[in-house]
Amino acid sequence: MSVQLAGGILALYFGLLLAISYFTSRGADTHAFFTANRESPWWLVAFGMIGTSISGLTFISVPGAVGKTYFTYYQVILGHSLGYLTIALVLMPLYYRLNLISIYGYLEKRFGFWAYKTGSAFFLLSRTIGSAARLYLAVNVLQIAIFEPIGVPFVLTVFISIALIWLYTHRGGVKTIIWTDTLQTLFLLVALFITIVLVGQQMHMGIGDMIQTIQKSPYSHMFEWDWKNPHFFGKDFLAGVFIAIVMTGLDQDLMQKNLTCKSIGEAQKNMFWFYWVLLFINILFLSLGALLYLYSASKGIAVPTKTDELYPMLALGGEFGTLAAVTFLLGIIAASYASSDSALTALTTSFCIDFLSIEKFKEDKQKKMKHFVHIGFSALFFVVIGLFHIFNTSELIAAVFNLAGYTYGPLLGLFSFGLFTKYAIRDKWVPIICVLSPIITFVLESQAQSLFGGFGFAKLILNGAICFVMLWMIRDKNLESVHVA
Repeated sequence: MSVQLAGGILALYFGLLLAISYFTSRGADTHAFFTANRESPWWLVAFGMIGTSISGLTFISVPGAVGKTYFTYYQVILGHSLGYLTIALVLMPLYYRLNLISIYGYLEKRFGFWAYKTGSAFFLLSRTIGSAARLYLAVNVLQIAIFEPIGVPFVLTVFISIALIWLYTHRGGVKTIIWTDTLQTLFLLVALFITIVLVGQQMHMGIGDMIQTIQKSPYSHMFEWDWKNPHFFGKDFLAGVFIAIVMTGLDQDLMQKNLTCKSIGEAQKNMFWFYWVLLFINILFLSLGALLYLYSASKGIAVPTKTDELYPMLALGGEFGTLAAVTFLLGIIAASYASSDSALTALTTSFCIDFLSIEKFKEDKQKKMKHFVHIGFSALFFVVIGLFHIFNTSELIAAVFNLAGYTYGPLLGLFSFGLFTKYAIRDKWVPIICVLSPIITFVLESQAQSLFGGFGFAKLILNGAICFVMLWMIRDKNLESVHVA
């Protein structure tokens, strides 16, 4: 694919996003930035959430991982069913009843000041690092495909990318994101469908032939019943339940979109349909991975040691033609930017509401505060991406996403204790507990590595359980309980 073609695609892509931003942000005030005035159609939110939940890492890693773990990742996705059911029936009614903008406001009502600030701080830490890592992947693709051949340094590519995100989000916020993420989800799905069709054509297969070939291949192995296996069904399914609860239901980014729906009924409808679409899409990603490995074997193409490189190598290397390269570029950009732009808006919202109490000020003051916070997190993204580039190791990126198991654990513990007990706690001890919990989890995980290969996804559950137990230890029977659940 030529640099000119790639550059033209990028220009058209961001031109569309800026056009959407212009029309959706007209007349938007600070409240609309945070809540979209709670007028979003549920089907639009559900569709856009697909793009937010599927990052650039998912776009290239899920197909690549098929070579080692086959279809077992789908066990985690199946576990999401109970997780999303819990979100729809337990968490979302709570958030709507309390009329929350930041979901961490629940922690203040339930426990107090320090629990509230600690929960929000852990979200800010998790999302800043995680979203910057996702954006780093997209920027790398842009650098290789467009900017490096024309002599543009990486640092300028990063600046341009973040500046563009800031441009189309800074006025409308989540009101704009609802629509831009819908467009980006569409690009992502089109890229996925077209790539599968093109790979099938190269293998001289129709849809039916591809399905049969995948089913007969060893890659279609989905369920692992050996409890000693790292991907044992019970462990992966249970992990999927809690990953969904924590990384969707306790995450301001994805919940902020849900809270823009007109009513709790529409928000719940959005959550149910979102899950069913996600089931289908993940099957397609896994199927694409199987096809890529089968194609490589049939052509005698050596599979990269780093499996994440297989899809980009084949798509951008011209194996499937120019159209495949174009769709891959669109797909990886859409997946990465859809998760990054909404994260930037959610981070701005959380900091403004949770730490600046922005709602106490007049509209003019709110706009200024929101404006500078939005710039501040954009700058922070720039710094974090720069650090990734300096160290430049895939292991570091993997470690960043592994970090989620540690940073989201305290949120799981706090919300679980609030929902399933009626005890008050000694609030001032919460920050210490939320720091100790991941540390203890890390020590146990290190020991478990030598015994049975570690906890894997399940360390999130372990982390939350440790936090829960320690909160139980600091419960105060002499304090009047504030049970808002």
